[in-house]
Amino acid sequence: MELNTRSKQSTNTKGKAKAMAKIVEEEEETEDFFSSSGCGCFLCAIKQPDARLRRASLADFFRELPYCEDDGSNGQSCAAAVGAVWRAAMAAPDDPELPSLGAIRCMSLLLARALTDAAWCGRGDNVYVPYYAAHVIGSYTIRSSAHAELAVTAGAVRPLMALLGGAMTWVEQRAAARALGHLASYDATFPAVARHAAEAVPLAVRAASTCIADVYANFVALAPIRRPKYQRDLMACGLGGGADAEDRKAEEWASQLQCWSLYFLSCLASRDLSSHAMICQDAVFLRELSRMWGGLANGDSPAGVGLLRLLCRSPVGRAALAACRDALSSLCDLARSSDDWQYMAVDCLLLLLDDRDTWHAVADATAACLIDLVDLRHLGPRRRLGDAIATALLRDDDHVGGRELGVEAKEAMGSLRELKQERKEIEEAMPSDELLKREILAKEKKREGNDSFLHGDVDKAIDLYTEALELCPLSRRRERLVLHSNLAQCRLARREADAAVSDATRALALARPANAHARSLWRRAQAYDMKGMARESLLDCLAFAGAWLDRRRHPRRAARGANPKLPYCVARMISKQMSVTGLFAGVTMNGNKVGGDDCMPRCSENDDGDDEDDEDDDSDDDDESEEEFAGNAGLKICKKGVANCHGRCLEKISPDDIKLQTFCYLMTRLS
Repeated sequence: MELNTRSKQSTNTKGKAKAMAKIVEEEEETEDFFSSSGCGCFLCAIKQPDARLRRASLADFFRELPYCEDDGSNGQSCAAAVGAVWRAAMAAPDDPELPSLGAIRCMSLLLARALTDAAWCGRGDNVYVPYYAAHVIGSYTIRSSAHAELAVTAGAVRPLMALLGGAMTWVEQRAAARALGHLASYDATFPAVARHAAEAVPLAVRAASTCIADVYANFVALAPIRRPKYQRDLMACGLGGGADAEDRKAEEWASQLQCWSLYFLSCLASRDLSSHAMICQDAVFLRELSRMWGGLANGDSPAGVGLLRLLCRSPVGRAALAACRDALSSLCDLARSSDDWQYMAVDCLLLLLDDRDTWHAVADATAACLIDLVDLRHLGPRRRLGDAIATALLRDDDHVGGRELGVEAKEAMGSLRELKQERKEIEEAMPSDELLKREILAKEKKREGNDSFLHGDVDKAIDLYTEALELCPLSRRRERLVLHSNLAQCRLARREADAAVSDATRALALARPANAHARSLWRRAQAYDMKGMARESLLDCLAFAGAWLDRRRHPRRAARGANPKLPYCVARMISKQMSVTGLFAGVTMNGNKVGGDDCMPRCSENDDGDDEDDEDDDSDDDDESEEEFAGNAGLKICKKGVANCHGRCLEKISPDDIKLQTFCYLMTRLS
């Protein structure tokens, strides 16, 4: 992730009265899990209409609160008062009034007291105080450098570090990771955090590495009656829902703890290159880093790959990653996926290939995968990415330093050189009539390949599609896309998962926009499932589902009667992969394969799934350019337009077949 210095935010006072009124209303109408629903002197001070009296009352309140006992002022518990401040911070994090009157200093003192006085922290409802106090600091510093400076001046760094190190539980650790990440993101407060880097880096690394197992062992795996009551209260927030709701919230919070720990490390790594060596000391952490992701709940976080890209900007980081074969393999997997952060994985590999000292190790490990992406045009914010990959791989011999590559990498380099240099030069010098003849021959080979597959001769179909690819001009991107996609279907029929992934990825690299070819997405999803790569399979399934459901919005396809309902086999695959890609799946179960009846759905008649405005489009592509062959006998479409597999209607699937969370995600993200 690129970390830009956040400027000091200007004070916005227009919504202050409305925010404070909302807080007062919530305090008066909502009965929380504490003994009383009011918030004592804090509520009285907030309701004071005279600004001078209100500020004086609030200042007195924050000055006295860290030293109050259980009953506090006016019979109100300390925990309820801190909870009221937390709600104020969440409602108006940019409002400077409470921080300027001592709210942040008060929270810092409360954290210090909770850490040093175990008897006080365990008395009554005071167990809630550290969580709320850390969250107040995190909320007020989320966008304000001035508030962050107040937190540093108040001495908040040390108690937050103790919480990050596990001085209490994972719940407080999560709030501390959030606050420390904010403090480390400003130029003004970064030095105060960086002074503790030697301690902070190992703590954050350990938190990111162990938090999933920790949350599972200390909360999810426990019977509801054995779970800490205050943790259950914090996650329920008075909404109820039982153990299932608590488990979902625990998974979300565990993901946030991991992502916020990685963000904290990224803040340190972006401003202090010396921290790279400390981060890279843990080989196990480095190996697992690219596999750490925000999941579906925190998909807007680059998580591990964001930190990896920062590490790739220093020689020590590049050297450590080049020496870690598993990390390179994980980056290749991410680069050949439908993940929103795919471009970051490609960035990492390009940075590694651009270094003379790491080129050989990285090229040897990744060339066979990266050549699948050399036809990429645009990906996210990146332009001409395929050309950049080809240039990075095809270095001069002087850059390689005379060292020999492995057999697989040498073959990949030879294939890339033939495609991007020799063949390109030949076709550029070729007359247009000759190119047209080659294109016609390629289409004929493709039709012959379709017939061969339909008659069960998969080997001959592969040979014919390969010959067609050799004939098809490089400028005919759409025709080459279809050929690679059909080759992927052939590889699936032969259970050659690696080859199917390669051909499907090449097809998706040729699509406009990238990864927009629905059939290739589904084929690669099946291939990844064969390989046991559930996350990659899930992401391709979701991308396919999005493309399928979006067809209802396309006028031309709607006129042709394209069916927008999601096929049962796709929904079942999504459900299966979601069950094994959850954060706790690795702790609780081993992966398993989807059954053989996950057949390939037709996108629609006479449709190859590509963009309508492709300048390389021609009528033949919309005819039988991508014939769907074996494996479709079980897929039927109900009269109601609902996909059906072996007679089972999607509308009648039980909750065990298609989980509610699958549909919630599809409705919010895909429809």
